[in-house]
Amino acid sequence: MSTPGPAAAHSVTPDLTDLVIRMDGVTVRRGPTVLLDSVDWSVELDERWVVLGPNGAGKTTLLRLAAAEMHPTAGVVHVLGERIGRVALFDLRPRIGLTSANLGIRIPGDEVVSDVVVSAGYGVLGRWRERYDAMDTDRATQLLEQLGMEGFAEREYRTLSEGERKRVLIARALMTDPELLLLDEPAAGLDLGGREDLVSRLSALALDPDAPASVLVTHHVEEIPPGYTHGLLLREGRVVAAGLLDDVLTDANLTETFGVPLSVQRRRRRYSAYLR
Repeated sequence: MSTPGPAAAHSVTPDLTDLVIRMDGVTVRRGPTVLLDSVDWSVELDERWVVLGPNGAGKTTLLRLAAAEMHPTAGVVHVLGERIGRVALFDLRPRIGLTSANLGIRIPGDEVVSDVVVSAGYGVLGRWRERYDAMDTDRATQLLEQLGMEGFAEREYRTLSEGERKRVLIARALMTDPELLLLDEPAAGLDLGGREDLVSRLSALALDPDAPASVLVTHHVEEIPPGYTHGLLLREGRVVAAGLLDDVLTDANLTETFGVPLSVQRRRRRYSAYLR
């Protein structure tokens, strides 16, 4: 993976063909509220980014822009080489894999797990009259096995635990072989065992050179999987720091981001933070 430092990332702008996301001066307003404020950010093909910040920092808004789900109020957003506002979003979205809590609650409870995954090919929630061939169903089966969900294919979605649901959503996000993978708080609501299992699986995916570029949103440094390379810290819609993880995850940056005096440690490729 490429490893340019933060300063280099600002002084040398890669060609759009090398980028999966590029945001220039991006601002998002809703009435008098500024959700994102003059954000500059770029993600290259082989990078895995973590976006960290407190509630209300603008993390989900940033991810929705990257998912081609909304337009900025000001500034320019390019995703997979296409400028948002000048491309049909429905054509762009199948190239992006997305997991989020909002997506999870929209899945019908009686939907069979294998159908939750395979229906991503048509971008629908709740299988109806779509037709899938053996290649589609085989891929769905392979992804479920990859995420430790073999044996669950015929279960109803509502019968799954929270951790199992998260893994099914990741399998669904990978179903279309996306060029960009976006994970919005994938470990939220999991117990310790579920979190560690998921972090391990996301680490394996991040370390796979054939896996897509990815962006993971979280509140907690403990949820960063080994293999993630870069970090973006947000507070009140503004970028506090962006660059290589070890350069970004400092005591000073985390303290500024979360508004309390924090110290960060790294041990065995995992991060932890505590109050000073």
